[in-house]
Amino acid sequence: MFDYKLLDILCCPETRGKLRMADDALLGAVNQAIAAGTLKNAAGEKISETLTELLVNENGSRAYIVREGIPVLLADEAILLPLEG
Repeated sequence: MFDYKLLDILCCPETRGKLRMADDALLGAVNQAIAAGTLKNAAGEKISETLTELLVNENGSRAYIVREGIPVLLADEAILLPLEG
């Protein structure tokens, strides 16, 4: 599980803005796109794992996967928002 105290020191690698936890609605929409096989990251690679946590930048344009409590803050692995479709 992600340590929320890290939100004070982490930032979006693209915008350098603050990050927040994704709400249940966004997480559900992302997982729905994954289940449909339509979700790709910024590098164009298909995402196939069901997600339990996401971080979103402050302008809502990118989401970052949290794997086993560790945020993956790589620009190419970001999920671009809003979701298409």
